[in-house]
Amino acid sequence: MKNLLMLLLIFCTYSLVNAQSSCCIKATDDFAALGNSKAFRMEHKAPLPFTYQSASGKDISYKLPDGTTAHAFETKAEKPTPYYILVIHEWWGLNDFVKQESEKLADTLNVNVLAIDLYDNKVATNSEEAVKYMQSVNNDRALNIIRGAYDYMGSSARVFTLGWCFGGGWSLQAALLGGSQVKGCIMYYGMPERDVNKLKNLQCDVIGFFAKKDKNITPEVVSNFEQNMQAAGKKITVYEYDAAHAFANPSNPVFDKAARDDAFAKELVFIKARMK
Repeated sequence: MKNLLMLLLIFCTYSLVNAQSSCCIKATDDFAALGNSKAFRMEHKAPLPFTYQSASGKDISYKLPDGTTAHAFETKAEKPTPYYILVIHEWWGLNDFVKQESEKLADTLNVNVLAIDLYDNKVATNSEEAVKYMQSVNNDRALNIIRGAYDYMGSSARVFTLGWCFGGGWSLQAALLGGSQVKGCIMYYGMPERDVNKLKNLQCDVIGFFAKKDKNITPEVVSNFEQNMQAAGKKITVYEYDAAHAFANPSNPVFDKAARDDAFAKELVFIKARMK
């Protein structure tokens, strides 16, 4: 009887842990569901022609805990450092814009940058493709890709997470998953986590850059996020720009250079202040 009770206890504990760390991530699911809205798709104009010739970054593959592999774009720091920035792409996928931003961060801050690929080597060039790829992301697979990235960076890595749009929401989820390894989370107009109990597990500060003209990640959504972070006892700094969603992407027709430059400068200050 004692053995049976012990087995039941182990099973219940295992089920609870996996339920908390596995498939159900309402924030990312809610963002993916926005793809069904014509208004949301209209906010994402087809990207302008944009190519980037990498100077130091390279495409790599790395192993995941489930035995599969994942794709990423890695840029190593010029001088050895334990600091990494874990980058997560927009809803377009791991394209040249993301690679450019990754190399720029590596060069500016002398950090390693690992831009992971939650689309498994698929890059969208129009909204229809982007919706398809975004909504096909399996949360278990995405979490495995992120766990594998932490394994690849190593237990001594000191990590910042960064993402835009689709990747903005996943930046926060990656920070939650990374625990004490994460020194800061940077979000650009991504869907916030609304569960205060989940936010209580966050072990880093958050900085968020949002657009006042965003019709989905609205100022109200941002305000609720700030309130939830306060309720969770966590620190968040928010900047809102008089711009449209995806204002930081130079290949976006609604690109706002002034807003992007200001956000990038504040992003660098945030990271540097947490690099010891």
